Amino acid sequence: MKIIFTLIIFLTTVFGVQVQELTWPKGESFLTFLDKYNISQNLYFSLEKEDKELCSEIIAGIDYNLMLNEDGSLKQVLIPVSEEMQLHIYETKKGKYAFEAIPIAYEEIDETIAIKIQRSPFKDIFEATENLALANEVMRVYGRSINFRGIQKGDFVALKYKQKVRMGKYFGNPELVAAMVEVNGKRNYRLKNRHNLKYYDEKGNGYSKTYFFQIPLTYKRISSQFTRKRWHPVLKRYRAHLGTDFAAPRGRKIYAAGDGKVIFKGRRGGYGNTIIIRHSNGYRTLYAHQSRFKSGLRVGSYVRKGTHIGYVGSTGLSSGPHLHLGLYKNGRAINPLKVITRGKEVKLSGKQKATFIANTKDYVQELDLVVSDQNRRLPTKFARKESYTLLQ
Repeated sequence: MKIIFTLIIFLTTVFGVQVQELTWPKGESFLTFLDKYNISQNLYFSLEKEDKELCSEIIAGIDYNLMLNEDGSLKQVLIPVSEEMQLHIYETKKGKYAFEAIPIAYEEIDETIAIKIQRSPFKDIFEATENLALANEVMRVYGRSINFRGIQKGDFVALKYKQKVRMGKYFGNPELVAAMVEVNGKRNYRLKNRHNLKYYDEKGNGYSKTYFFQIPLTYKRISSQFTRKRWHPVLKRYRAHLGTDFAAPRGRKIYAAGDGKVIFKGRRGGYGNTIIIRHSNGYRTLYAHQSRFKSGLRVGSYVRKGTHIGYVGSTGLSSGPHLHLGLYKNGRAINPLKVITRGKEVKLSGKQKATFIANTKDYVQELDLVVSDQNRRLPTKFARKESYTLLQ
C-alpha cells in the first residue's frame, strides 16, 4: 500500500518556500502550465493514457495550490480535476519532476438547519450559510413546483445537507438530502430517494423530471470503463478515468446524447477535438478525440438528442480511434453508462413508494423539529485557516 505522508502548507513564506492559492486561468492547459515553470513536456507525454486524460479535466476557475522555491521554480502543485481526485506534480531533485494522481483530502459536514425568511429563500440561505452552491441547489430542486412569490416574511426554510470542506473552504457541490420550504404557512417537502437520486414529497409524489441520454454512436466495444478512484495493486498508485471510451472506426458519426446547447467546440489538451454540450438539470456531456466536427455546428448552437455533431477520430493523445464520452452532473464526473442504461421511472408506486415513505419519515420529523426548536442549530461558518494539512 502506498505510504501516505502529510505536508503542512503555510499561506506565508516559510523556510524559503513560497505558497500560493490561485485560480486556474481561462485558456491555460496542462502543457502551457509546464512551460510556464520550465518543466519538460516529456513529463506529460510519458504519462499513461488515463493520466493524460485526467490532465484534460482541468477546468478554468478551479482553485489550486502552488508551492515555489526561493528562485521561483516549482516545488509542488496540487490541481483538483474532480471532487475526489487531484494532480500532484512535485520536484524530486533539481530540475526533475514527478507526476501522480491522488485522492483529495477533505472533511464533510452533515447539517440540519432552519432559516427564517426575511427577504427571499435564495438570499437568506446564502446569507446564513455563505454557501452559494447550496442556495442554487435548493432553487434547482424546487424549480417551478412551488410559487416562491407566495412566501411571506417569517416563513421558514429547513435543510438537511452534506457539504465537502477543503482547506477551510466549501468544495464541490452540496448534497441536499431533505428540504422544506414554507409558503404562507404551508410546508413543502423535497426528499432525496437514494435508489434513483430523484426528489419526492413526503407522500412519495415525484418532483424530478425524467432525463434520459442515449449512447451517442454505434461502437465495437467499450475500451475503457469509467472509474473515479481506484488503487492499482500492481502499480501501487491510484488510477482514474472520468469517462467511458467507445472503440469505433475512424469517421463513424457521433450524435448528441441529449438535448442541449453547445458550449465548447475546439481543441482541448489531450482530448484533441472536443465538443461539450450543456443539458438541463445540471448535466453536461463531453465528446473527445474527434477527427472533425459536423459542418455548421458552432458554439451557441442548440441540438436535439440524436443530432449529428462530429466524427470518431484519434486526435489529441489517443492510442487509436475511439470516442471518449464524459458526463457531468453539477460539475461532478459521473459514470455515463449508469445514467444511459438506468432508465428508471420517476413515479413511485406500491412497495417502492411505501419503502421510500418509511425511509424518509425521520427526515420530515427532523426538519420539523429544527424549525420548532427555539435553540435551533445555525449553519457552520468556516474561518480561513492560517495553515493547511494536505494528505498526499
